[in-house]
Amino acid sequence: MGEVRKLQKKLRQIENLEIKISQSLTPEERVKIFRKAELRTRLAELLLQLSGPQQTPGIVGEGKQEKMKRQVEATSEALPSHSPSATKIPKIPKIPKGEAEPTGRQKKTDSQKETVTRGETGRQEETGGQRETGAGGEQSETCLAVTDTSPKDNQEDAEFTALKASWEKAKFRLRSLEGHSDIITCVVAVDNLVISGSRDTTVKVWHVPTATEQRNLGGHTGGVTCLSAPPPEYCRRLAWDRSLGDKERFILSGSADCCVRIWALSTGQCVKSIYTFNAVTALCFVPEGDGYIITGSDGGKVQAWSWQTMDNCQSINAHEEAVTSLQSQGPLVFSSSSEGGVSVWEGLCTNRDPLRLLHHWDAKVTGCGSQGGRLTLSPRGDRLFVAYGRANLRILNWRTGTVCRLTNHSSIAGVTDCVHQTGGLLIGSCYDLANGESTLNLFSLPQCRYLASLTCADAPRILCFAAWLTGSGGHRWVTGGRDLTVWEQLPSSGKQRGDVTTKRDSRLDASLMESEGDSEDEEHSDDYDDDKEEDYTSQDASESGSTSWLRCVLQ
Repeated sequence: MGEVRKLQKKLRQIENLEIKISQSLTPEERVKIFRKAELRTRLAELLLQLSGPQQTPGIVGEGKQEKMKRQVEATSEALPSHSPSATKIPKIPKIPKGEAEPTGRQKKTDSQKETVTRGETGRQEETGGQRETGAGGEQSETCLAVTDTSPKDNQEDAEFTALKASWEKAKFRLRSLEGHSDIITCVVAVDNLVISGSRDTTVKVWHVPTATEQRNLGGHTGGVTCLSAPPPEYCRRLAWDRSLGDKERFILSGSADCCVRIWALSTGQCVKSIYTFNAVTALCFVPEGDGYIITGSDGGKVQAWSWQTMDNCQSINAHEEAVTSLQSQGPLVFSSSSEGGVSVWEGLCTNRDPLRLLHHWDAKVTGCGSQGGRLTLSPRGDRLFVAYGRANLRILNWRTGTVCRLTNHSSIAGVTDCVHQTGGLLIGSCYDLANGESTLNLFSLPQCRYLASLTCADAPRILCFAAWLTGSGGHRWVTGGRDLTVWEQLPSSGKQRGDVTTKRDSRLDASLMESEGDSEDEEHSDDYDDDKEEDYTSQDASESGSTSWLRCVLQ
């Protein structure tokens, strides 16, 4: 297993190297990137060995074995051959089968099943006192309540079965939005418009039904790292002050140039620029009281700005490293950082110190700190879904500090970059380091039960995601990374053929959830001492991976 882990680390470093400084590669870095195909082939060979009958099943999906074999055969002539390692590979503990609620493991029998009660439904039973802020030690046991199977459970199972069957037949048409000259780092949707921010320093507005660029918003002097769209009622207030129409919508953009810019979408005019004195790595809008803009910096600072006056209300040294994500849920604000910490803030609707810290859970609790990667958040009630660059999603109960894992990839070579919720769905992106395949995995909410996976040939790594429902109830998504792509759902009854392959991975079905106490090989996949000549890091692209990207080292 050691060589697999070593190859995974090198491939992650190469992928992050390409993402961060693709326009200023040194000759040595170009050589490292050139070796990506060789490393992928070797990783595919090892994963095929691990997926054999002598090893624990489920490490590599059955459907991918043939693809990996073809990949190995196609590159065998161009690349140096490798003999299989003679080291005995330890068995990976089997993941228990059965369905699960989002905060623990669920086991069904003929007459009864164990279900985890959730705080957001009012049925949560705590096993102990609330963990202290920033507590590290052992995590509290997940509380399980035994209940009899009821007609309601049978109805939910039937509804889930019908939903799963409908997604197995889903068809999507894909269209590319071409115009950015560098990586797309963020996307948001406003009505029929998509707004994208890129490392090329521009913000672009796209009309989705026609797949055309409507406006190019230039003004930032550094890469654009984050976007946010204030609600219509707050846009009307600013539009009134700026003598614009009542239906005007605004967009917020944050950049490595230390500025937050506010744009009027109808005119493309920058109506306000806020200088933050720090490279902006994340932002969100809090729709409480007069409204607040919350920004996060590459140095871990969280700042609050009045929407009414645009003045700075509060500056907090909230995290030790770069703030990677900011999300609001009513009066609550959730922040994450590259060292693995997650904080929960309450908006007090005051012009002075509007944020008050409710909870802080460090990397020992979240389990996301050992990799030093790019955490992205998606809140839902008491639960916080966390993508942190590995094959699993984390589900943190931010009130109690209880953490569970949701399997988002059947192979330990998977990388999850973003997580999103829309229309009763939880959607996790996944990129396979071994074969370069990008996938969107769909789970039903609130149970987080696996539905299906969507992929298309040659899809690039998905770094950002936006989604909404059309007037007819269909799904429309936009994914960003090296390309900006619109995913438009087609009627299942129509004859038009979709561009997307829908499949189901039985390993995700059988291992929806496992408790935090269980082992996970991927958690220590990077714990090895690499030789100096094999070090895939640099001063501008350190092992912290996407952390450096979020720190906006954009030379």
